[in-house]
Amino acid sequence: MKTWFHSWRAAIRIARRDAWRSKGRSALVLAMIALPILGVSALDLTYRSSGLSPAERADRQLGAADARFRDADVNGVPIYQDPAGETHTPVKDYENEPWPTGPTDVPRTIPAGSTVLTDTTASAKLTTTHGLLMTEVRELKASDPVARGIMTLLQGRLPEKADEVMATSHFLEASGLSVGSTLSARNFDRPYRIVGSYELPDTLDADQINTVPGAFIAPYTKAVEKAGLPAPGTSVSYLVRASGGFTWNSVQKINAKGVTVVSRAVMLDPPADSEVPLYQKDGWSNYDASPGADAAALASLATVVGLAMLEICLLAGPAFAVGARRSRRQLGLVGANGGARSHIRAIVLSGGLVIGVAAAVTGTVLAVILTLLLQPVLESTMNQRFGAFDVRPLELLGIALLAVLTGLLAAIVPAVTASRQTVLASLTGRRGVRRSSRVLPLIGLAALLLGGAVALFGSMVSEQVALVAAGSALAELGVVAMTPALVGLFGRTGRWLPLSPRLALRDAVRNRGRTAPAVAAVLAAVAGTVAVTTYMASREAQGRAEYEASLPYGVATAFVQEEGGRDVPAVRDAVQRNFPVDVRADVERVSVGKPGCPPWGGDPGCGRYEVIVPPANECPMYASGPSGGDPSEKFTPEQRRKMLTEDWRCKTSASNGMYISDGGLVIGDAKLLQVLGVDDPATVKALADGKIVSFNRALVDTKGAVGIKQITDIVAADKASEAGRPAPGKVSSVPAYLVPGEKKSYGVQALMTPATAKAAGLSTVPMGVYVSTDRLPDSEQRQKLDGDLAKLGSNVETQLEEGYVNDYGIILLSLAIFAGLVTIGAAGIATGLAQADAEADLKTLAAVGAPPRVRRTLSGFQCGVVAAMGVVLGSAAGLLPAIGLRLTEERDLIRFYEQNVAEGWSGELTPPHVPIVIPWETLAGLLVAVPLGAALLAALVTRSRGALARRAAT
Repeated sequence: MKTWFHSWRAAIRIARRDAWRSKGRSALVLAMIALPILGVSALDLTYRSSGLSPAERADRQLGAADARFRDADVNGVPIYQDPAGETHTPVKDYENEPWPTGPTDVPRTIPAGSTVLTDTTASAKLTTTHGLLMTEVRELKASDPVARGIMTLLQGRLPEKADEVMATSHFLEASGLSVGSTLSARNFDRPYRIVGSYELPDTLDADQINTVPGAFIAPYTKAVEKAGLPAPGTSVSYLVRASGGFTWNSVQKINAKGVTVVSRAVMLDPPADSEVPLYQKDGWSNYDASPGADAAALASLATVVGLAMLEICLLAGPAFAVGARRSRRQLGLVGANGGARSHIRAIVLSGGLVIGVAAAVTGTVLAVILTLLLQPVLESTMNQRFGAFDVRPLELLGIALLAVLTGLLAAIVPAVTASRQTVLASLTGRRGVRRSSRVLPLIGLAALLLGGAVALFGSMVSEQVALVAAGSALAELGVVAMTPALVGLFGRTGRWLPLSPRLALRDAVRNRGRTAPAVAAVLAAVAGTVAVTTYMASREAQGRAEYEASLPYGVATAFVQEEGGRDVPAVRDAVQRNFPVDVRADVERVSVGKPGCPPWGGDPGCGRYEVIVPPANECPMYASGPSGGDPSEKFTPEQRRKMLTEDWRCKTSASNGMYISDGGLVIGDAKLLQVLGVDDPATVKALADGKIVSFNRALVDTKGAVGIKQITDIVAADKASEAGRPAPGKVSSVPAYLVPGEKKSYGVQALMTPATAKAAGLSTVPMGVYVSTDRLPDSEQRQKLDGDLAKLGSNVETQLEEGYVNDYGIILLSLAIFAGLVTIGAAGIATGLAQADAEADLKTLAAVGAPPRVRRTLSGFQCGVVAAMGVVLGSAAGLLPAIGLRLTEERDLIRFYEQNVAEGWSGELTPPHVPIVIPWETLAGLLVAVPLGAALLAALVTRSRGALARRAAT
């Protein structure tokens, strides 16, 4: 034991001295190992610090209260909830009954003697220095001890009077206001002074103001209703402090009254899943806490860590081989003085141990420092404040041990290779005869065949995508194991090459021990890049083929559905001002009730309308009746399929496109037809003659008219709908003109002029604008429009049709750059080792009169050969997983298509097409540009002249 300890101690001292002497190589390997450790350690510190403890989470949600009560809005029926109070559902199943809705008297469910603090929120458009900003208004007495912890005061003081508010720092930044400024709301002239600034620790980007209860929301609601606009929706919860708190049993008793409870006691001591009734219902299981979720997370983590360690080992291994080769005389002296092969292995392995320990310490310390320094940036990115800075020593130690293990694994092959050198060969600098293993390529071939079979089975037979991934990974590892043999095959091409590339290729083949790891590292990086780029290019081709334009190319829309279209004129002007408009078509919508009513109704004094589809024009598969149920179930699959293919009532044509309004009814003029590309003169004439232009045959009745029903009693209409009867309401019948043919109307099913709508007794309000453009607006014009619309504070729905847009382009470019950097790095390491090996040859070439440029060109070709071999093998290996995944997707889509056809739910006769596209541009860049760039870079950084010395005897 003592001998073993002293031998390793001496080996470590030798390795530490060698690492200090070769600072450049040591720094390179240390950086390769330390950077992943830095990233993983920083990620662990960030994750743990941002993941709040139950007590911290309770303080931010509840302040000093014991619970937060909130109406579940199910009309007081009993409910089940999860322990966190985030989800709930009625105890009773309402499959064939109306879903319960309605308020509950929450205060009556609060235990007597409790301290209660009301927390009310609503939204309003507040005045800012830039215009208007939709902001959440909160009424919570922040000075009450119960609310302590929910908000963090940053500047100023808490509001105390009815005309004082405090605002979040994000709102002040977005609005241009500051503490001391005054603000008001649209349709509400009462001024409020900002007396403080605060933040919500869990939502740093919240635009919110807070004031004392009753100071803003109630008077604002009255002012808005007086202006004829719908009242803002309010949300009320109750912070409750009670003796003894609220246990899980107490929460369940309160749930029986239709109230959800977020309890501090339950957050600190949550019940088991078996004690949560919600999780016992079908479809409500707690997957996040299930063994399947944990196993999936662990499998994903192990896969990522394993692949990262493999890549680092492949990159760092040749670097350790460089050190061992340059220290071969020293290692020979150790052997000459009685050192055994185990001592040689210990010295080289100690090099990996020393670098691994240094990388672990460096990466961990830098991770702690950088996380502390970047904490404000991380918090801003994650949109929440950290809890306590949580350092888990065991987790950081485990991550650090990965660095040590990676260093040792990377040094194993160089250690074994160095220990096999004879003492005489090490002292004289002779290379000896090196033979590559004959077993390893066979193992690699077996792994390749087995992995390919597994991936093929997963893509063609099984439904498990994981099999495709596992088989592809096994096949790639097989190719890595076969790399030495494949490098030998590349050597046969040297007979057709000029002198310098022939020497480079011969040197790479003769020294496969250093060439193979570098080629394998390039192979792994390129294979991953090719797999992802092939898959994404195929998905892009499929998306481009399936893409359906929602508007004609270059057409833009902007709609405002709130406040009766009050901001529509300003929106139209902003679009006209910022976009290169060719034709502008202003459009309106039908409004039932007060002018400020939303299109869907629901508010007091507000209704809605329906475009009537005559019963004779309804598709039998979708026509509901008094008996209820699904009408399509009455037909056989063959009947359903026949209706979808032959019955015009069941075909989807004019109903396709973007959603505009109920029934696709739009109020506009002939300019809209021009924007939509409808150039039929008869259609334009019919519109001018006061007819409603219909693009949907199903809307026109036997009398040649379209019926529009105005519904004022929403409650009665909902009850009639539940009973399968038509909703009561006034029907206006408008003469119609059916546009001939299958004109694509992009969601517009019916169009009439404002004069026609007025003549039919329909009220209209501005809705928005359609514009066609001379050219597609550039990024600057779009940003200016977004800025102008943001100043209005309205919810403006904008859309610009620019054709199919490839969202993967930047990702493909990033992956190609990443693969190129890894390739150049690995090839550069292999080139450094080659130069160490070939120094004697270079001296001989110089001695016999070779030009100085030979050294430079040979170095460049050595680097280029390694890069080219790795790129070629990686490109071939990367296609397997991508093709396998695409075949799996094709199989799933075809099965779904065949099932729909068999059951009569689809009339489509063409099977889905799932293309497999090879990204030739990316492959060309990898196959040509990357090796060429690596060669040129190596040639540039290599000195033309070396020191002339005596040629060592071999």
